[in-house]
Amino acid sequence: MSKQKRVAVMDLGTNTFHLLIGEKQGDTFREILRETVAVKLGEGGINKAMIMPAAFERGVAAMQNFKKLIDEAGVDEIKAIATSALRNAGNGQDFIATVMQQTGIVIDVITGEQEATYIYQGIDASGVLTENNALIVDIGGGSVEFIIANEDEVLWKQSFEIGAARLMDKFHKTDPIPVTSIKELTTFVNGKLGDLFVAAAKYKPSVLVGSSGAFESFAEVIELKKGRIFDIKQVKTYEFDIDELLGLIELLIKSNHKLRASMKGIIPVRVDMIVTASLLTIYIMQKLGIADVSMSTWSLKEGAMVKAMR
Repeated sequence: MSKQKRVAVMDLGTNTFHLLIGEKQGDTFREILRETVAVKLGEGGINKAMIMPAAFERGVAAMQNFKKLIDEAGVDEIKAIATSALRNAGNGQDFIATVMQQTGIVIDVITGEQEATYIYQGIDASGVLTENNALIVDIGGGSVEFIIANEDEVLWKQSFEIGAARLMDKFHKTDPIPVTSIKELTTFVNGKLGDLFVAAAKYKPSVLVGSSGAFESFAEVIELKKGRIFDIKQVKTYEFDIDELLGLIELLIKSNHKLRASMKGIIPVRVDMIVTASLLTIYIMQKLGIADVSMSTWSLKEGAMVKAMR
């Protein structure tokens, strides 16, 4: 039997570096390995457009580890995709050159538009979309991608530099976040998202589909709180009970760091950023009047993987 094609995809985000190794299986892929490292590339410098020295070192170390895993897996093709933090950092090119020199991995810095395309491909491959128009929301650390689409096509997509780490750095300086800061954040976001409101009025999405990230944490906390056995790694899609989701979001917005850190289902890198991600989620739901919310654990890296397998 001939060996199936093996591909490694890396999604190098503002908070987290992801590695996914897959093997071709028909039109899709079989997962061989999945690795996530909380690099926090944007820590301390995200709104200054710089990668700070400690974050730079963490990023390079993560890439060296990924290279070792890729070599061990006998991969045929490598795709390393970098998003908002590297797109905007003044020393982003230095990071790319250092990684190339130390690992031989070539990092492709993509635009927000390209990022949205990969996200759609991943979400679509998860099977969560229907014939009804959906608003896909991918809350990253640096940017947020909004895509209005259905199972057949993308109707509109845009990337906005209002990611959870950026908003946290700007507005969540006291914990719990004060009401005045919430108002400032809302005003700020409101001023940035005019294009989204115009597109939503035109295409009328009836469902919000959260793309991995904070939405995975929402689902995990809700399910684990009920005492259920819930392994996010085994889940491709999830449909929220709206009252449970709103209740959790309200709790997270009012919570302090200690409470969030004690909640089962929130990974350490997300303990603080989940507050601004929650505020953004509830803001979008209320502003657009959407009360039907689903989630897909498949996103950018799965989209890039599916594309590489075709």
